[in-house]
Amino acid sequence: MRVIVPSQLRSYTAGRDEVGADGATLADVLADLDRQFPGFRFRVIDEQERVRRHIILFVGSERQDDLHATIPAGSDLQIVGALSGG
Repeated sequence: MRVIVPSQLRSYTAGRDEVGADGATLADVLADLDRQFPGFRFRVIDEQERVRRHIILFVGSERQDDLHATIPAGSDLQIVGALSGG
């Protein structure tokens, strides 16, 4: 699957904005990303195994927070870093 990486995580992917990953579920894909790019998963998933509040995940065009969700064939994963400030 194609994974679209936000700018704040590109330091883990050697500056690449798109990478490939394999897996049947969102958890599997994130584990594969972490295997390829150590430390990547921890920037997306917190210690309670939840998507970090400043990260939004889209599988295809659907927002997805369930790490056990099955990834439909041919889908892309887009990781979006939420903006914050004051």
